[in-house]
Amino acid sequence: MSADTTFSVVVTNYNYRDYVEKAVDSALAQSRPPAQVIVVDDGSTDGSPDRLRERYGDDPRVSLLLGENGGQLAAFHRGLAACRADVVCFLDADDYWGPGFLARIGEIYDTRRDIDFVFSDIQLFGDENSWMGFADRAMDLGYTVVSTYMLAHWYGAPTSALSLRLPMARQVLDLPEDFRATWRLSADNCLVYGTGVLGGRKYYLPTGEVFYRIHGKNGWWGNRTRSNEFLNRFRSRCLIQYYAQQIGLDETCVEYAKLEFKTKPEPSWREARRYAMLARRRPDMWWKNLERVVAILWSVWKRRRQAPREYRDLH
Repeated sequence: MSADTTFSVVVTNYNYRDYVEKAVDSALAQSRPPAQVIVVDDGSTDGSPDRLRERYGDDPRVSLLLGENGGQLAAFHRGLAACRADVVCFLDADDYWGPGFLARIGEIYDTRRDIDFVFSDIQLFGDENSWMGFADRAMDLGYTVVSTYMLAHWYGAPTSALSLRLPMARQVLDLPEDFRATWRLSADNCLVYGTGVLGGRKYYLPTGEVFYRIHGKNGWWGNRTRSNEFLNRFRSRCLIQYYAQQIGLDETCVEYAKLEFKTKPEPSWREARRYAMLARRRPDMWWKNLERVVAILWSVWKRRRQAPREYRDLH
């Protein structure tokens, strides 16, 4: 199939004058060029707007949206309103991509029209140097409605590693105005949890092309307290509940845990255990739930036995 999926890149910036050019340049330098690069400045006071005008004001490839401070979710909304491509990718101004990022995820979007959400691993750099990823291999995660709603499980990554088909992004970010205050930071929760609950099909693709800068202004990264942990989990649960209410979803969805698990072509043992736990929660006779648990675990065990040895050793 031809590479006909088009990409809009939304770069969100707030007081990252020293970093934002590297982020924008990395989007422009993709081996598979984006159709749009949209830079949203969220009311920066560090000279970022002037720097952006000077560098990109005459560049037809870049759209500058400079305005008042409203927080990350408000910046997402502003950027999304300007998107015209098939898929939108979000990039924080203090991060950057390697040149092959869009080409790699484009292979999935081109060939899998059923995939709504692709996310990547990230390479941490700056004050910390390490790797973070959902798994050590590409994974079609299928549907994650039940697992997201019942367990608030995070099938995603930080902002700069996320991409969504445009209709899904618009549906996910169709949130009330008062949500902007709650999600001034960490608005990637809206993208990750919203796609899961609203029935988007997810795919994890480790690309090695997303570089996530660790520094003193990262917010949640350096502010992990018990109070913040509680507030983050509480707010995430409220967000999940909001999405669920929009489609009439409640705890009876646990009845479909086994069916949802079957949408995952090659689930990991960890995913199997997660769905086995969900199967046990069904309001049914204990032996029927046990049969479902055994069926889920057996299906993964059988796949592992049939897989090449090197694959089994990794998983």
